[in-house]
Amino acid sequence: MTLSKKIIVNNRKMKQKVVLIIFVLSFLYSSAQQVKGIYGDTNWMLHWTNFKPATTEYPEANAILSGVIDHDTKLSSDYTYRLDGILYVTNNAILTIEPGTIIRGDEVTCGTIVITRGAKIIAEGTPKSPIVFTSNKATTVRKPGDWGGIVILGEAPINKAGINGQALLDFNFDASKCSYGGQNSESNSGSLSFIRIEYAGRKLNKLKELNGLSLAGVGKQTTLNYIQISYSNDDSFECYGGDVKLDHLISFRTTDDDFDFTQGVQATMTNSIAIRHPFSSDAAGSRCFEIDSFDKIENSDPSKKLTSIQASYITLVNLEENNQGLVREAIHLKEKTCFSLKNSVVSGFAPFLLMDGKIGLNPDNLSKIVLKDILINNCKGSIESQEQSFNDKLKYWPDPTSMGFEFSNNPNSNLFKSEQIKINPDFRLKEGTLVVSTH
Repeated sequence: MTLSKKIIVNNRKMKQKVVLIIFVLSFLYSSAQQVKGIYGDTNWMLHWTNFKPATTEYPEANAILSGVIDHDTKLSSDYTYRLDGILYVTNNAILTIEPGTIIRGDEVTCGTIVITRGAKIIAEGTPKSPIVFTSNKATTVRKPGDWGGIVILGEAPINKAGINGQALLDFNFDASKCSYGGQNSESNSGSLSFIRIEYAGRKLNKLKELNGLSLAGVGKQTTLNYIQISYSNDDSFECYGGDVKLDHLISFRTTDDDFDFTQGVQATMTNSIAIRHPFSSDAAGSRCFEIDSFDKIENSDPSKKLTSIQASYITLVNLEENNQGLVREAIHLKEKTCFSLKNSVVSGFAPFLLMDGKIGLNPDNLSKIVLKDILINNCKGSIESQEQSFNDKLKYWPDPTSMGFEFSNNPNSNLFKSEQIKINPDFRLKEGTLVVSTH
């Protein structure tokens, strides 16, 4: 074979290899695009979670946690701590908690941890040794709201009016220790990873309850991942302003909302799940996502940012196979909020999304809402408005085809790898799930 023929043959082989590589990459990209809901090569909910906290026997407390921590302090897994009253971490101190540590919140004194502005909490468990914050009660009498919860006050922007961009968090705290907000979006309040928060959300009065985890003005350098909140008496996760990155979150059987965002928070959220059950829902209205821009519009700063939530690979599931109406819409959006939900699964709600009537049909308002590649399963209704007269026209917005909506009526057992909540649940979608359009 002559040299010129060899060059031609080699060039052909090279082109074939390039074409093959492009095809493989295109296939992989296309496959990746099809993923919806929580994902992973393995079930990331294994080992560190607990879906049966009512029957879990924890060691009795042999150390007391209370008062004020104003210098760097480390909690050892050699002890089980009873959290008495409100524990304030102040003076830029760092509270470090070893993997495997158990902290039991006291009911009588409303045990609560408050990380004040400038201080940090480093609670980094492991899959085999998670850090657990739970009730101090015996298994037979534990209930949502047994203790307060965890509150982190940061230095990132909020849109609530205040001096130097700061405000006070109204949870009956010491006013000298409860300011939050500022100008530092990159601020760092520490790290929460592989932790569980159980039976928090103590009721303070008729209108105010603590949450499992309250994030007020928290900045984006704070690590917030692999967190399970179960049986909270109010919201599981609530963000009051700030700029946060959230991933691998689990909200299980909360009484009120799973993920609540307000006061101009800028949030990215991915690979997270809300698991609802009607026996754990408030009849007054409980949702997976509750999103608004202002706590009270008369107390807001109009020059500051609106709430903006970028959520992807989210699973929202109602455990009740035939929703009788106790679990209502999965998502509730108020006016002047920016919300994007992509590559997600919403199963068992009525309806999938409910918009504040003030959003109306105004294109400027609707442009703030982006919905793309969503599997809507067993939902009684798709997108609705609180103003009933808008609903006929909302049937054509967004166009389900162009937005990549898929509708189905699969039971949970056909949809997820394992919906058995008490036996290592795995809410990743089953491969080859049959989607039959019902619209």
